[in-house]
Parts: sequence; structure tokens; C-alpha cells
Amino acid sequence: MTDEKPLKSSLELAMERLAKKDADAGVEMQTMTEAQKAAIAETRNFYDSKLAEQEVLHQSKMRATFDPAIRETLADEYRRDRERLSSERDHKIEKIRRG
Repeated sequence: MTDEKPLKSSLELAMERLAKKDADAGVEMQTMTEAQKAAIAETRNFYDSKLAEQEVLHQSKMRATFDPAIRETLADEYRRDRERLSSERDHKIEKIRRG
């Protein structure tokens, strides 16, 4: 009975299955360097501040007008700007991860 292994949680079992699946598919795990982690954190902070700035500007513009057509246009512009910034952020983070 001393040879028994401790029970694993469902999370540990799922992670083992995913690791095996990745190994079978030839996907390599690589750890990030501290410089990469710092660059990713800096990139996220930069884009988080840009997104917050866009939010403030959007709210200001929305308070300034009551015309539904203009409000819809402003909402569309805001949505496009957020998508663009999010896409740029994700692209830069992926570029950092790849080295």
C-alpha cells in the first residue's frame, strides 16, 4: 500500500492530457525569459492605458451629444478603436513571445 500515488485533481489530469496531446503533435514548451515577461507586462500596461484613455474620450463625446445618429457613429468609432488597439497589443505580445 506504500506504492500508492496520491490522487490527482481533475485539473492535474486535464493538464497531463493536454501536455501529452501537445507532445504527440510536436508542440514544444518553452519558458519565457524575465526580459520577455517584463516586455509583455510593459506592453499590456501601455495598451491598457490607451484603452482607458479611449474610454474616457468616448464617454466625454457621448455626453456632449444627444443625436442618435451621431451617438451610433461615435459608438462604432469607439468599437473600431478598441479592436485596433487590442489587435495591436496581441500582435506585439505574440511577437515578444516568439523572440
